[in-house]
Amino acid sequence: MSVRNLHFLLRPRSVALAGASDREHSVGTAVMRNLIDGRFPGPVYPVHPTRQSVAGVHAYRDFVFLPQVADLGVICTPPDTVPSLVRSLGAHGTRAVAILTDGVDHDAVLDAARPHLMRVLGPNSVGLIAAHLRLNASFAPTAPQPGALAFVSQSGALLAAALDWAAPRGIGFTYAVSVGDAADVDAADLLDFLGSDAATRAILLYLESVPSGRKFLSAARAASRAKPVIVMKAGRTGAGAAAAMQHTGSRAGDDAVFDAALARAGILRAYSIDELFAAAETLGRPMRAPRDAKLAILTNAGGPGVIATDAAVARGLPLAAAPVDLGGDASATQYAAALRSALDA
Repeated sequence: MSVRNLHFLLRPRSVALAGASDREHSVGTAVMRNLIDGRFPGPVYPVHPTRQSVAGVHAYRDFVFLPQVADLGVICTPPDTVPSLVRSLGAHGTRAVAILTDGVDHDAVLDAARPHLMRVLGPNSVGLIAAHLRLNASFAPTAPQPGALAFVSQSGALLAAALDWAAPRGIGFTYAVSVGDAADVDAADLLDFLGSDAATRAILLYLESVPSGRKFLSAARAASRAKPVIVMKAGRTGAGAAAAMQHTGSRAGDDAVFDAALARAGILRAYSIDELFAAAETLGRPMRAPRDAKLAILTNAGGPGVIATDAAVARGLPLAAAPVDLGGDASATQYAAALRSALDA
Protein backbone atom coordinates (compact mmCIF):
# COMPACT_ATOMS: atom_id res chain seq x y z
CA MET A 1 0.00 0.00 0.00
CA SER A 2 3.07 2.24 0.36
CA VAL A 3 1.94 5.80 1.21
CA ARG A 4 -1.80 5.17 0.91
CA ASN A 5 -3.60 6.69 3.94
CA LEU A 6 -0.27 7.38 5.66
CA HIS A 7 -1.22 11.05 6.02
CA PHE A 8 -3.86 9.97 8.55
CA LEU A 9 -1.07 8.36 10.57
CA LEU A 10 1.55 11.09 10.25
CA ARG A 11 -0.56 14.23 9.82
CA PRO A 12 -3.73 13.52 11.80
CA ARG A 13 -6.19 16.25 12.74
CA SER A 14 -7.68 14.26 15.64
CA VAL A 15 -6.60 11.35 17.84
CA ALA A 16 -8.55 8.69 19.77
CA LEU A 17 -6.71 6.76 22.50
CA ALA A 18 -8.00 3.36 23.59
CA GLY A 19 -6.43 2.41 26.90
CA ALA A 20 -6.23 5.99 28.12
CA SER A 21 -5.63 5.93 31.85
CA ASP A 22 -4.77 7.88 34.99
CA ARG A 23 -3.05 4.87 36.55
CA GLU A 24 0.56 5.66 37.42
CA HIS A 25 3.26 3.93 35.35
CA SER A 26 0.79 2.65 32.72
CA VAL A 27 1.40 3.08 28.99
CA GLY A 28 -2.04 4.65 28.55
CA THR A 29 -1.20 7.30 31.16
CA ALA A 30 2.12 8.13 29.49
CA VAL A 31 0.58 8.45 26.02
CA MET A 32 -2.29 10.61 27.28
CA ARG A 33 0.13 12.85 29.14
CA ASN A 34 2.34 13.22 26.06
CA LEU A 35 -0.61 14.10 23.84
CA ILE A 36 -1.73 16.81 26.28
CA ASP A 37 1.73 18.14 27.18
CA GLY A 38 2.63 18.35 23.50
CA ARG A 39 -0.30 20.74 22.96
CA PHE A 40 -1.62 18.82 19.97
CA PRO A 41 -3.93 21.36 18.26
CA GLY A 42 -6.69 18.88 17.34
CA PRO A 43 -9.14 17.07 19.60
CA VAL A 44 -7.89 14.16 21.72
CA TYR A 45 -10.52 11.57 22.62
CA PRO A 46 -9.72 9.18 25.49
CA VAL A 47 -11.63 5.91 25.17
CA HIS A 48 -12.33 3.95 28.37
CA PRO A 49 -15.16 1.50 29.09
CA THR A 50 -15.94 2.84 32.58
CA ARG A 51 -14.24 6.19 33.22
CA GLN A 52 -16.12 9.46 32.69
CA SER A 53 -12.89 11.38 32.14
CA VAL A 54 -9.16 10.75 31.85
CA ALA A 55 -6.56 13.40 32.69
CA GLY A 56 -9.38 15.91 32.95
CA VAL A 57 -10.64 15.18 29.42
CA HIS A 58 -14.12 13.75 28.79
CA ALA A 59 -13.86 10.04 27.99
CA TYR A 60 -15.98 7.86 25.68
CA ARG A 61 -17.00 4.24 26.18
CA ASP A 62 -16.38 3.23 22.57
CA PHE A 63 -15.25 4.72 19.29
CA VAL A 64 -18.84 4.76 18.02
CA PHE A 65 -19.67 7.45 20.59
CA LEU A 66 -16.99 9.90 19.45
CA PRO A 67 -18.39 13.24 18.23
CA GLN A 68 -16.37 12.90 15.01
CA VAL A 69 -14.24 10.34 13.21
CA ALA A 70 -10.71 10.29 14.57
CA ASP A 71 -8.00 10.44 11.90
CA LEU A 72 -5.66 8.38 14.08
CA GLY A 73 -6.44 5.69 16.61
CA VAL A 74 -3.89 4.70 19.25
CA ILE A 75 -4.32 1.40 21.10
CA CYS A 76 -2.54 0.31 24.29
CA THR A 77 -4.97 -2.25 25.70
CA PRO A 78 -4.48 -5.99 26.45
CA PRO A 79 -3.54 -8.09 23.39
CA ASP A 80 -6.81 -10.03 23.09
CA THR A 81 -8.82 -6.78 22.83
CA VAL A 82 -6.81 -5.24 20.01
CA PRO A 83 -8.34 -6.87 16.87
CA SER A 84 -11.91 -5.96 17.90
CA LEU A 85 -10.83 -2.38 18.64
CA VAL A 86 -9.18 -2.13 15.22
CA ARG A 87 -12.37 -3.46 13.63
CA SER A 88 -14.45 -0.88 15.55
CA LEU A 89 -12.12 1.95 14.52
CA GLY A 90 -12.30 0.94 10.88
CA ALA A 91 -16.10 0.69 10.93
CA HIS A 92 -16.21 4.17 12.44
CA GLY A 93 -14.14 5.57 9.55
CA THR A 94 -10.65 5.82 11.02
CA ARG A 95 -7.95 5.00 8.47
CA ALA A 96 -4.79 4.72 10.61
CA VAL A 97 -3.97 3.08 13.93
CA ALA A 98 -0.84 2.86 16.06
CA ILE A 99 -0.76 -0.29 18.19
CA LEU A 100 1.56 -0.02 21.17
CA THR A 101 0.55 -3.36 22.68
CA ASP A 102 2.97 -6.29 22.45
CA GLY A 103 1.99 -9.93 21.89
CA VAL A 104 -0.81 -9.17 19.43
CA ASP A 105 -1.96 -11.63 16.74
CA HIS A 106 -0.74 -9.94 13.54
CA ASP A 107 -3.06 -11.83 11.20
CA ALA A 108 -6.12 -10.98 13.29
CA VAL A 109 -5.18 -7.29 13.30
CA LEU A 110 -4.55 -7.17 9.56
CA ASP A 111 -7.79 -9.03 8.86
CA ALA A 112 -9.65 -6.42 10.91
CA ALA A 113 -7.90 -3.48 9.21
CA ARG A 114 -7.85 -4.67 5.59
CA PRO A 115 -11.55 -4.11 4.66
CA HIS A 116 -11.22 -0.45 5.68
CA LEU A 117 -7.83 0.15 3.99
CA MET A 118 -6.60 1.08 7.46
CA ARG A 119 -2.84 1.53 7.96
CA VAL A 120 -1.36 -0.16 11.01
CA LEU A 121 1.77 1.00 12.84
CA GLY A 122 3.12 -1.73 15.12
CA PRO A 123 2.13 -3.77 17.05
CA ASN A 124 4.76 -3.45 19.78
CA SER A 125 5.49 0.16 18.82
CA VAL A 126 6.62 2.93 21.17
CA GLY A 127 4.44 5.20 19.03
CA LEU A 128 5.07 8.15 16.78
CA ILE A 129 6.03 11.77 17.27
CA ALA A 130 5.59 14.61 14.79
CA ALA A 131 7.27 17.38 16.77
CA HIS A 132 6.73 20.05 14.11
CA LEU A 133 2.98 19.29 14.29
CA ARG A 134 2.99 19.08 18.13
CA LEU A 135 1.86 15.46 18.00
CA ASN A 136 3.34 13.07 20.56
CA ALA A 137 1.38 9.82 20.33
CA SER A 138 4.01 7.77 22.14
CA PHE A 139 5.10 6.68 25.58
CA ALA A 140 8.69 7.88 25.04
CA PRO A 141 9.90 9.65 28.19
CA THR A 142 11.55 12.54 26.31
CA ALA A 143 9.67 14.83 23.95
CA PRO A 144 11.86 16.13 21.11
CA GLN A 145 11.86 19.71 19.94
CA PRO A 146 10.88 20.51 16.35
CA GLY A 147 13.67 20.20 13.82
CA ALA A 148 14.50 18.98 10.33
CA LEU A 149 15.44 15.33 10.92
CA ALA A 150 13.24 12.26 10.69
CA PHE A 151 14.20 9.15 12.65
CA VAL A 152 12.63 5.75 11.92
CA SER A 153 13.61 2.85 14.17
CA GLN A 154 12.85 -0.85 14.47
CA SER A 155 13.97 -0.61 18.10
CA GLY A 156 11.79 1.38 20.47
CA ALA A 157 14.57 1.49 23.05
CA LEU A 158 17.01 3.00 20.55
CA LEU A 159 14.43 5.57 19.50
CA ALA A 160 13.97 6.61 23.14
CA ALA A 161 17.75 6.74 23.61
CA ALA A 162 18.14 8.96 20.53
CA LEU A 163 15.54 11.39 21.85
CA ASP A 164 17.25 11.49 25.26
CA TRP A 165 20.59 12.14 23.55
CA ALA A 166 19.26 14.83 21.18
CA ALA A 167 17.33 16.96 23.68
CA PRO A 168 20.26 18.57 25.56
CA ARG A 169 22.11 19.12 22.29
CA GLY A 170 19.31 21.15 20.75
CA ILE A 171 18.75 18.68 17.90
CA GLY A 172 15.13 18.49 16.78
CA PHE A 173 13.00 16.22 14.64
CA THR A 174 10.12 16.37 12.24
CA TYR A 175 9.19 12.74 12.90
CA ALA A 176 10.37 10.05 15.29
CA VAL A 177 8.62 6.76 14.50
CA SER A 178 8.90 3.34 16.11
CA VAL A 179 7.75 0.72 13.59
CA GLY A 180 7.64 -2.09 16.18
CA ASP A 181 6.75 -5.42 14.58
CA ALA A 182 5.91 -3.67 11.28
CA ALA A 183 2.91 -5.88 10.52
CA ASP A 184 1.85 -3.28 7.92
CA VAL A 185 3.69 0.08 7.92
CA ASP A 186 7.42 -0.54 7.56
CA ALA A 187 10.58 1.47 6.99
CA ALA A 188 10.07 1.46 3.21
CA ASP A 189 6.58 2.98 3.50
CA LEU A 190 7.93 5.69 5.78
CA LEU A 191 10.86 6.37 3.44
CA ASP A 192 8.37 6.88 0.61
CA PHE A 193 6.44 9.39 2.71
CA LEU A 194 9.42 11.22 4.23
CA GLY A 195 11.29 11.45 0.95
CA SER A 196 8.69 13.94 -0.30
CA ASP A 197 8.01 15.64 3.04
CA ALA A 198 9.07 19.27 2.67
CA ALA A 199 9.76 19.75 6.39
CA THR A 200 12.23 16.85 6.58
CA ARG A 201 15.81 17.66 5.53
CA ALA A 202 17.40 14.27 6.26
CA ILE A 203 16.30 10.76 7.27
CA LEU A 204 17.95 8.47 9.82
CA LEU A 205 17.07 4.77 9.97
CA TYR A 206 17.84 2.04 12.47
CA LEU A 207 17.11 -1.42 11.06
CA GLU A 208 17.57 -4.98 12.23
CA SER A 209 15.96 -6.70 9.24
CA VAL A 210 14.59 -5.85 5.81
CA PRO A 211 11.80 -8.36 4.99
CA SER A 212 11.20 -6.92 1.50
CA GLY A 213 14.54 -5.92 0.02
CA ARG A 214 13.18 -4.83 -3.36
CA LYS A 215 10.55 -2.57 -1.79
CA PHE A 216 13.03 -1.05 0.65
CA LEU A 217 15.71 -0.31 -1.95
CA SER A 218 13.18 1.24 -4.33
CA ALA A 219 11.98 3.59 -1.57
CA ALA A 220 15.53 4.29 -0.39
CA ARG A 221 16.75 5.11 -3.90
CA ALA A 222 13.89 7.57 -4.44
CA ALA A 223 14.33 9.24 -1.04
CA SER A 224 18.11 9.59 -1.39
CA ARG A 225 17.67 11.61 -4.57
CA ALA A 226 15.87 14.27 -2.54
CA LYS A 227 17.80 14.32 0.77
CA PRO A 228 20.48 12.51 2.78
CA VAL A 229 19.47 9.07 4.08
CA ILE A 230 21.66 7.44 6.75
CA VAL A 231 21.07 3.82 7.76
CA MET A 232 22.41 1.83 10.67
CA LYS A 233 21.64 -1.84 10.29
CA ALA A 234 22.37 -4.26 13.09
CA GLY A 235 22.97 -7.97 12.54
CA ARG A 236 26.22 -7.61 10.57
CA THR A 237 27.79 -10.67 12.19
CA GLY A 238 26.40 -14.17 12.46
CA ALA A 239 25.72 -13.78 16.17
CA GLY A 240 24.19 -10.37 15.61
CA ALA A 241 21.92 -11.73 12.88
CA ALA A 242 20.73 -14.46 15.25
CA ALA A 243 20.00 -11.86 17.92
CA ALA A 244 18.10 -9.74 15.37
CA MET A 245 16.04 -12.79 14.38
CA GLN A 246 15.12 -13.34 18.01
CA HIS A 247 14.21 -9.67 18.45
CA THR A 248 12.23 -8.93 15.27
CA GLY A 249 11.34 -12.42 14.01
CA SER A 250 12.90 -11.61 10.61
CA ARG A 251 16.21 -12.68 9.07
CA ALA A 252 18.85 -9.97 9.01
CA GLY A 253 20.09 -11.08 5.57
CA ASP A 254 23.57 -11.14 4.04
CA ASP A 255 25.41 -8.02 5.20
CA ALA A 256 27.74 -7.75 2.21
CA VAL A 257 24.77 -7.78 -0.16
CA PHE A 258 22.98 -5.18 1.95
CA ASP A 259 26.10 -2.98 2.02
CA ALA A 260 26.48 -3.10 -1.76
CA ALA A 261 22.78 -2.40 -2.30
CA LEU A 262 22.92 0.64 -0.03
CA ALA A 263 25.91 2.03 -1.88
CA ARG A 264 24.15 1.56 -5.21
CA ALA A 265 21.04 3.32 -3.87
CA GLY A 266 23.10 6.29 -2.68
CA ILE A 267 22.50 5.60 1.01
CA LEU A 268 25.12 6.36 3.65
CA ARG A 269 25.68 3.67 6.25
CA ALA A 270 26.53 4.12 9.91
CA TYR A 271 28.27 1.20 11.60
CA SER A 272 27.72 2.21 15.22
CA ILE A 273 25.37 4.17 17.44
CA ASP A 274 28.09 6.82 17.73
CA GLU A 275 28.23 7.22 13.95
CA LEU A 276 24.43 7.40 13.68
CA PHE A 277 24.25 10.04 16.41
CA ALA A 278 27.16 11.95 14.86
CA ALA A 279 25.24 12.06 11.58
CA ALA A 280 22.19 13.34 13.48
CA GLU A 281 24.30 16.05 15.12
CA THR A 282 25.83 17.11 11.81
CA LEU A 283 22.58 17.16 9.86
CA GLY A 284 20.39 18.41 12.70
CA ARG A 285 22.14 21.69 13.36
CA PRO A 286 21.39 24.85 11.36
CA MET A 287 24.08 25.42 8.75
CA ARG A 288 25.24 28.97 9.48
CA ALA A 289 28.78 30.24 9.12
CA PRO A 290 30.13 32.86 11.58
CA ARG A 291 29.83 36.38 10.19
CA ASP A 292 33.58 36.90 9.89
CA ALA A 293 34.39 33.43 8.59
CA LYS A 294 36.03 32.91 5.22
CA LEU A 295 35.86 29.69 3.26
CA ALA A 296 38.94 27.79 2.13
CA ILE A 297 38.53 25.23 -0.63
CA LEU A 298 40.93 22.28 -0.75
CA THR A 299 40.64 20.00 -3.77
CA ASN A 300 42.54 17.31 -5.66
CA ALA A 301 41.33 18.53 -9.07
CA GLY A 302 40.68 21.89 -10.68
CA GLY A 303 37.14 21.21 -11.88
CA PRO A 304 35.59 20.43 -8.49
CA GLY A 305 37.34 23.53 -7.12
CA VAL A 306 35.62 25.70 -9.72
CA ILE A 307 32.25 24.06 -8.97
CA ALA A 308 32.73 24.64 -5.23
CA THR A 309 33.70 28.26 -5.86
CA ASP A 310 30.53 28.88 -7.89
CA ALA A 311 28.41 27.25 -5.18
CA ALA A 312 30.02 29.32 -2.42
CA VAL A 313 29.64 32.62 -4.25
CA ALA A 314 26.03 31.83 -5.17
CA ARG A 315 25.28 31.36 -1.45
CA GLY A 316 27.06 34.51 -0.36
CA LEU A 317 29.97 32.74 1.39
CA PRO A 318 33.20 34.83 1.37
CA LEU A 319 36.28 33.02 0.04
CA ALA A 320 39.64 33.26 1.78
CA ALA A 321 41.52 32.68 -1.47
CA ALA A 322 41.40 30.80 -4.73
CA PRO A 323 40.92 27.02 -4.40
CA VAL A 324 44.05 25.12 -3.32
CA ASP A 325 44.60 22.25 -5.77
CA LEU A 326 46.65 19.51 -4.09
CA GLY A 327 46.78 17.37 -7.21
CA GLY A 328 45.21 14.06 -8.09
CA ASP A 329 47.66 11.99 -6.05
CA ALA A 330 47.12 13.94 -2.79
CA SER A 331 47.21 11.70 0.26
CA ALA A 332 45.24 11.97 3.49
CA THR A 333 48.42 13.22 5.19
CA GLN A 334 48.80 16.02 2.63
CA TYR A 335 45.14 16.97 3.04
CA ALA A 336 45.61 17.14 6.82
CA ALA A 337 48.72 19.33 6.47
CA ALA A 338 46.95 21.67 4.03
CA LEU A 339 43.95 21.89 6.33
CA ARG A 340 46.19 22.81 9.28
CA SER A 341 47.83 25.53 7.22
CA ALA A 342 44.46 26.91 6.14
CA LEU A 343 43.17 26.97 9.74
CA ASP A 344 46.38 28.67 10.96
CA ALA A 345 45.92 31.34 8.29
